[in-house]
Amino acid sequence: MNFLDLNNEKNKSNEDEIESIIKLGTEKRSDSQNVPKNIQFLSIIGEIEGHNVSPPQKKATKYEHIIPLLISAMEDPNIEGIFIMLNTIGGDVEAGLALAEMINSIDKPTVSLVLGGGHSIGVPLATASDYSFIVPSASMTIHPIRTTGLVISGPQTFRYFEKMQQRIINFILRTSKIDRKVLMELMYATDEIANDVGTILIGQEAVEYGLIDSVGGFSNALNKLKSLF
Repeated sequence: MNFLDLNNEKNKSNEDEIESIIKLGTEKRSDSQNVPKNIQFLSIIGEIEGHNVSPPQKKATKYEHIIPLLISAMEDPNIEGIFIMLNTIGGDVEAGLALAEMINSIDKPTVSLVLGGGHSIGVPLATASDYSFIVPSASMTIHPIRTTGLVISGPQTFRYFEKMQQRIINFILRTSKIDRKVLMELMYATDEIANDVGTILIGQEAVEYGLIDSVGGFSNALNKLKSLF
């Protein structure tokens, strides 16, 4: 075999390899086009970042990023439902409540799943959907709002916090089955959390109090969402 034959054989091998790669890419594109894209998946994790930027070492969800995604899902005719996964420590109350109201006002089916935790303002975010799930090991912390840093000590500040607290309470009552008296008792309990007031509910407890609809995992939540289409 001479040099010309070797070169032709090498070129043919390269052409076969390129053709194989192109074929594989075409098959992958074809497969991906067949994947259902009728559900918008959203994850709300870490701290809910609001008007102030969280420190760089913290995991945070920016509400200005989530709102456009919700609007896009609402306007997209191909999206039939929204799946919200929660693992949050809470955060900015105004931002969290804004997201919760946005989720609650969407007229497409919505399902939420509390994975690690849905603490503080994460509670209304969990109850905002049409149907809510919590995994058995997840926890939810119910407590009054609080703040850190410089505040003006006066009756006006107290009234402001009181009104903010009432907004959150009213939202939770409006979007869950929990009784007002029970919610207030859980929120202001003094024997559950060290150096703080409030209550930690784990998995089934959240369902028993009427805060969350059902205990379940990802498949349960996904199947429920599909049944709401």
